[in-house]
Amino acid sequence: MNRLLTISLITVLLCTACGKDDYTYTPVPFPEPDAGPPPITDEELLDLTQETTFRYFWDFAEVNSGAARERYHPADPSNDENTVTAGGTGFGLMAILVGIERGFISRDEGVERLRKILGFLESADRFHGAWPHWMDGRNGNVIPFSQQDDGGDLVETAFLAQGLICVKEYLKNGTETEKQLATKADELWKGIEWDWYTQGETSLYWHWSPTHQFAMDFPLRGYNEVLVTYVLAAASPEHGISREVYENGWARAGNIRSVREQYGLPLLVSHNGAESYGGPLFWAHYSYLGLDPNGLSDAFVNYEQVNINHSKINYQYAVENPKGFRDYGKDCWGLTASYSRNADGSIGYNAHHPANDVGVISPTAAISSIPYTPQESTRALRYFYKNKDKLLGPAGFYDAFSPEYNFWVAERYLAIDQGPIIIMIENYRTGFLWELFMGNEEIRSGLTSLGFTYGS
Repeated sequence: MNRLLTISLITVLLCTACGKDDYTYTPVPFPEPDAGPPPITDEELLDLTQETTFRYFWDFAEVNSGAARERYHPADPSNDENTVTAGGTGFGLMAILVGIERGFISRDEGVERLRKILGFLESADRFHGAWPHWMDGRNGNVIPFSQQDDGGDLVETAFLAQGLICVKEYLKNGTETEKQLATKADELWKGIEWDWYTQGETSLYWHWSPTHQFAMDFPLRGYNEVLVTYVLAAASPEHGISREVYENGWARAGNIRSVREQYGLPLLVSHNGAESYGGPLFWAHYSYLGLDPNGLSDAFVNYEQVNINHSKINYQYAVENPKGFRDYGKDCWGLTASYSRNADGSIGYNAHHPANDVGVISPTAAISSIPYTPQESTRALRYFYKNKDKLLGPAGFYDAFSPEYNFWVAERYLAIDQGPIIIMIENYRTGFLWELFMGNEEIRSGLTSLGFTYGS
């Protein structure tokens, strides 16, 4: 029965029972269901996502250096306010170029910020050319990342160099000021002593410290996020590595290949520690912010297909939802390293992937996979936008959330999660950063020396 009619009949009965013949009934309208955010086109949503995410690297950069803070907590803006990260700053350099192209800032504003950052990097601590993971934005001094990690971090340095090369290519034909900055960016990345970080062996190593030397003993072997480190090392004109180092280090003498499948999709590569479904999705992002995966193959695998399958498996896992987590499915997916929810409800950090799933979704995972899974990523982005009152903060979508636990949200940001969002959306839309990085003559030479073919 119609609800208004039912209420009217109840009112008649009540009035009859109390002896009243006349009454006036005015229906009370029921509230309209929550219609959610106003309609928005896909292009407008991509614009919004890029522009809000850009604020992380512009409005919330470390004030003295202009470099990217490791993290930002809106609830406590002073937290870690002077700790900057090498890799996140590399992502920030690329984000600033996107900001100029998209009109979020003027070219002059962008160039001035780039000048400030490059000046900081030029005077900051370096260890055989490599920057540390963390630096103090006030003076460039190393801040130990862990007890023995108080020197050069080659992987963070590679992510920074990726950004420096894009800056060089973007500014090299500009004004005299821009040409000078392009030269500085070029000199900075070419000063990295990649060959030192082999220890004379056939692999690159992640860390070196003047106090602890190579005590951390962490060889860079695939498959994970470090491919671009080898490409840059091979591209270096003065500190380069041989193809043998690449094939024995990264490719593990061919053992990087895998014959495993999931959901009918071949993984193609052996994911370190995550063999069943593939590792966290940042493995498909960090090395490919500048390094164009389209048509990119070495003697072992095609990395375009690796990344597509990795992303699709991550998506299909959420659709299958074997643990029955709330909202997982076609619209809500994406597992990668991010802030996380501990068992006691506190905020922690976790490298989420299907074999390590605690019910926490990281927006960067699905959004940054948009070149590989455009339809699936757009659906996820619309889900995040539908819940923007909870998820959209002052510098883009927050780092992590969980519908399973009363829609718990980590209202925090990490530089290495925000950077891929704005960069990979731009690569999906225009290929902008891919064109800059792949247009560098040393990068092309390095890829050739390692036996790569590339280009769609």
